[in-house]
Amino acid sequence: MGAQIQVAAYLMAAILFILSLSGLSTQETAKRGVIYGILGMILALVFTIIGPEIKGLEIMLIAFIIAAFIGIMVARKVQMTAMPQLIALLHSFVGIAAVLVGYGSYLDPKNQALVGVEHTIHLIEVYVGIFIGAVTFTGSVIAWGKLDEKITPKPLTFPGKDVLLVAIIILSAILGVFFVKDPQKYFVFLHIMTGLASILGIILVMAIGGADMPVVISMLNSYSGWAAAASGFTLGNDLLIVTGALVGSSGAILSIIMCRAMNRSFFAVISGGFGETGTVAKKIDGEVKSITAEEAVSILEEANSIVIVPGYGMAVAKAQYPVSELTEKLRKKGKTVRFGIHPVAGRLPGHMNVLLAEANVPYDIVLEMDEINPDLSETDVAIVLGANDTVNPGAMEDPTSPIFGMPVIEVWKAKTVIVIKRSLASGYAGVDNPLFYKENTRMLFGDAKAVLDKINAAF
Repeated sequence: MGAQIQVAAYLMAAILFILSLSGLSTQETAKRGVIYGILGMILALVFTIIGPEIKGLEIMLIAFIIAAFIGIMVARKVQMTAMPQLIALLHSFVGIAAVLVGYGSYLDPKNQALVGVEHTIHLIEVYVGIFIGAVTFTGSVIAWGKLDEKITPKPLTFPGKDVLLVAIIILSAILGVFFVKDPQKYFVFLHIMTGLASILGIILVMAIGGADMPVVISMLNSYSGWAAAASGFTLGNDLLIVTGALVGSSGAILSIIMCRAMNRSFFAVISGGFGETGTVAKKIDGEVKSITAEEAVSILEEANSIVIVPGYGMAVAKAQYPVSELTEKLRKKGKTVRFGIHPVAGRLPGHMNVLLAEANVPYDIVLEMDEINPDLSETDVAIVLGANDTVNPGAMEDPTSPIFGMPVIEVWKAKTVIVIKRSLASGYAGVDNPLFYKENTRMLFGDAKAVLDKINAAF
């Protein structure tokens, strides 16, 4: 096969990747976008394997089959609630791959034989690619640990953290200058930089609190894209450069949009809370009023307008199906039912939208936070389904709260709020919620799916 055919195939794959990103921008076209992405990846893999100057084809095919089998098994077994953890872990694979590609490319005798400017450019590509890859790898592993609750979601800060971050970056740059100047003499500096970058990735993500983890996942997605692009430059692979740039830029744009939606500093989040100090929310006083499923049915029977705000608790309980059934029952009774989705509900951008679409909730009644907030004061009942931080009034009322300034869905403005939750435990950000103690709030304790099944049975 000629190189021209491979280039043409790569161009077609790049177009399919662009169409994939375009399709993923809306719920209605998301499935088509995924199909475009699958086709583009198949095309890229096939024409890479059968491309010119490819050696070790048998080993590559064996690795391809094993990896495909593992991917299929993981995809079939993983729960939707564990999807954020899986994505974080997959980002770490891209990071470690970039590190290995960088070292492999540097040790390649053909690249060792380069001279002049071409050799210098290659060394810079190797150094930058390994740096980005190492940060992505360790940062993604820490993100996986936080999302899987193997590591505390609370931000880890310590005196001198910001100074240490700046020192690591400056020292890595200095080592890079020496390495590029004389790579054989200063080859050990490449190892030192890899260690420093790995530490940098750990500190950056450990310093970020649970409420900002969806942004972290988006940023790690961006980092993995830039790592792939750096690997593309190192390998001279045009498709890898284009694909990495697409992933890197789209992830960065999504992160910026999410930071704006959360009133967060984009720089502070991606730099591990650089320059920020921790705060402690004030103690909440009040009385909690609880109700039964039967009492909740009576409240819903009298309501005309209902807004449902789902959160991670809905995903854990797999309650999207009974909530879809409840929505259908209420709409048949002539009631107006809508959903309010916070930009970072769950632990992944679009997490709630995917779950509701899976349960066949109509797209047109699923609204974003900015669309639903103005109508909540005219809403009879707001049902909070496993959400916590995204409906916390402390974000607007308590300057001492760690999430102060983050826009939230203002459910407390509804005439009655029904919170379906297992307990009064704090959310992923580790902050207590004053909503539970408000006069118009009624707590309905229990597993979301079990509670909704009782409500549906009563209707």
